[in-house]
Amino acid sequence: MSLAITDEQEALRETSRRFLAAASPLTRVREVMATETAFDGELWRRMSAELGATGLAVPEEFGGAGLGFQEVSYLAEEAGRALAPSALLATAGLAVPALLAGPGDARAALLPRIADGSAVVSVAWLAPGASWHSTAAARASGGESGWTVSGGFSPVLDGAAAAVLLVLAEGPGGPAMFAVETGAPGVRIQPLPALDPTRGLARVDLVDAPATPVSPPGSGRDVLSAALAHADVVLASEMVGGAQACLDMSVAYAKVREQFGRPIGSFQAIKHKCAEILVELEGARAMTRYAAWCAEAAPHELAGAAAVAKATAAEAYFRAAAENLQIHGGIGVTWEHDAHLYFKRAKASLMLFGDVGAYRRRIADLIGI
Repeated sequence: MSLAITDEQEALRETSRRFLAAASPLTRVREVMATETAFDGELWRRMSAELGATGLAVPEEFGGAGLGFQEVSYLAEEAGRALAPSALLATAGLAVPALLAGPGDARAALLPRIADGSAVVSVAWLAPGASWHSTAAARASGGESGWTVSGGFSPVLDGAAAAVLLVLAEGPGGPAMFAVETGAPGVRIQPLPALDPTRGLARVDLVDAPATPVSPPGSGRDVLSAALAHADVVLASEMVGGAQACLDMSVAYAKVREQFGRPIGSFQAIKHKCAEILVELEGARAMTRYAAWCAEAAPHELAGAAAVAKATAAEAYFRAAAENLQIHGGIGVTWEHDAHLYFKRAKASLMLFGDVGAYRRRIADLIGI
């Protein structure tokens, strides 16, 4: 096993970093924050056309690049560094793994639309107010003549920007995943206010909405679990990138901000803060890269590795973002400064799919303690 980055992966990472710096600077992120969906459709299309980002892990037979999940992880790290308001987590992290876990018909219908960037696809399973790993929040009825789904979901990642939702619903044969076009009758989507203004959340209500099964009856929970494990890796990668951005901001500011006639970075307290951020960050980066490797080479280890990666990266990111605010002092909490945007993303990401305590309990369950 080698977790060393290859030349091709390094080229992807560097290209992605340059692209996002030019196409989605923080001035642009702030503009998108002010919109209802917090989603940059033009950026999403350009990421597809210029980076092939939307189809990195989509097999070539469906129009994708046919690369692995490690490449998705590297791209997500750069997206997290830039706070890019894209649907990478919802689509590449959740929807693509869910579709790849299902039968061929579902893949053929939706994966090409994801690969060419023409459709944002998200996954909805959580009932309003329920825990992240609760049972199906909707019911499906029908048969060979057609299916409909009814139920409510909240929050749904990038739900207001999605063209298609993969929803978990309880059917006659048990829970299954169904595809619902958001423009169909019986679909109501309402954007939600969020702690993190750079990631769109929505409430989705379905009333007899036309649906197409994308997993066999009774397989819905397994498909969702597989998708969530992959999403944990993508989210952890985003958090590693965000933590790196916070560390870079802290070090840069500590070099130029002077107090008592010398840069504050020369004081031991500031040095130690930056060093501790770096140590936590590198541990999270290593764990995240291992989890991304497991997604391809050791899927039987993915659930545990992804849980450790998410918990580790969440703590590292929140620590980096909080210390970044402390190092910047009062200026860091002004609206005009970018530090608070990373802090909000860090806190929201820490809670997404469950907090650190929930992930530690899951890890304990997986190893039998």
